Amino acid sequence: MAKPVLTISSKNYGAWSLRGWLMCRLAGLDFSEKIIPPDDPAMKAEMLLLSSSMLVPSLQHAGVKVWDTLAIGEYLNEIKPKAGLLPADVAARAHCRAICGEMHSGFASMRGALPMNIKAHFKNFKVWSRAQADIDRIVAIWRECLKAYGGPFLFGKQPGIADAMYAPVVTRFLSYDVALDSVCAAYCKRVMELPAMKEWVAAAKQEPEEIDELDAEF
Repeated sequence: MAKPVLTISSKNYGAWSLRGWLMCRLAGLDFSEKIIPPDDPAMKAEMLLLSSSMLVPSLQHAGVKVWDTLAIGEYLNEIKPKAGLLPADVAARAHCRAICGEMHSGFASMRGALPMNIKAHFKNFKVWSRAQADIDRIVAIWRECLKAYGGPFLFGKQPGIADAMYAPVVTRFLSYDVALDSVCAAYCKRVMELPAMKEWVAAAKQEPEEIDELDAEF
């Protein structure tokens, strides 16, 4: 059987690519990467559109091609059920899907004002009010989940789909010097300490400067 292939875009700027890639890593899927070039239309779509329904990332596995980040997560949960990407409890699983859906379709102001840029650090960055409202909602979700399920990740002891969905937000909060309380700051630290996140960040920092960061608005 051919090795699964995950097609992704920039590791420095590609928030949706990070979500799909991290889900595959957390599932324990042995896959190879196909990185599309900066001038590819699919790369530009991920960089410039707020829509999450695009063809990057996409996963090819056992004759199946699946795209859209949530669809990738659901597929991985089906083929790798022991990985625990979704909570075992039905109520917790519904809650997990709800907050993942909220990330999937919402927070456009935060995404537009704070585009993912792992290499950058904007000290004392001024966050405008609509983006701040999105940030406030995100940290409320984090606090609620960490309290309800005991941490250290959003739905308990191991990272899953929800953590992958919010991982690019963690990088944004660090890049743009977003002020966080101790609970959310500790959660961000735990996410960034995941071996898979360290791998992604190291690759992002080695990425050639082939994309104008002013064009990377999503």
